[in-house]
Order: sequence, then C-alpha cells, then structure tokens
Amino acid sequence: QVHLVESGGRLVQAGGSLRLTCVASGRSFSDYTKAWFRQAPGNEREFVAAISGNGVTSKLVDSVKGRFTISRDNAKNTVYLQMDSLKPEDTAVYYCASTLKYSIGSNYYLPHGYEYWGQGTQVTVSS
Repeated sequence: QVHLVESGGRLVQAGGSLRLTCVASGRSFSDYTKAWFRQAPGNEREFVAAISGNGVTSKLVDSVKGRFTISRDNAKNTVYLQMDSLKPEDTAVYYCASTLKYSIGSNYYLPHGYEYWGQGTQVTVSS
C-alpha cells in the first residue's frame, strides 16, 4: 500500500509560480514511478508529468513543457511539481499518483497506469 498526500495548491495570478508537493508513505517509495495528473471541472483527468523511481527519466505533457518541472527526493519520500509561468488554463485539481513499477511504462499518460492516488490539491490561476 502507498499513501499519497498532496499540498501546495492555492490561488495565484497568471504568470506566477507554485510548487506542489506529494509526500508518500507505505511501501518502498524510492522504487516506484510517480506522476502528476490534473482535472478541471467537466474534463477528464489529464496527465501532466511523470518521473521514474530513480529520478533519471521524466515525461511532461506538451502543454507544460518549458514551464513545469517534476522532481523527487527519495530521502524525503517526496515528489515535487514546480509550476512557473502559470496560465488560467492550468486551473484544476492536481493529483499525485504512484505505480508499482521501477521505470516509466508505455502507458505513463493514462490514469489506469497508476495504482495509488492522493486526494488532490486545488490550483486556481486568475487572469
């Protein structure tokens, strides 16, 4: 079992920055690929970023490349999503997710590729 708790979401103006944090507990944290997804009202859950268990490999959705960065600190059982140059269309609930796989799989962008989920943190970007 992996328990995930997100934090860091809040209201921010367009162009601003936020850093989301996901703290994991339970089974060996450092082994597993982690990801961030987001879901806006009326929309499906959307992949944002993923990072392999050792932090060497990462994936980002095209719409956030150059603005968002995913990273992890396995000593702290924590995954981060640094979000810069935020836009109103980034407004959503952001979820942290975990697989039980060491590396990023071919289905990394699909919600069903992840076994564990946090409760989410709200990010609102005002124009």
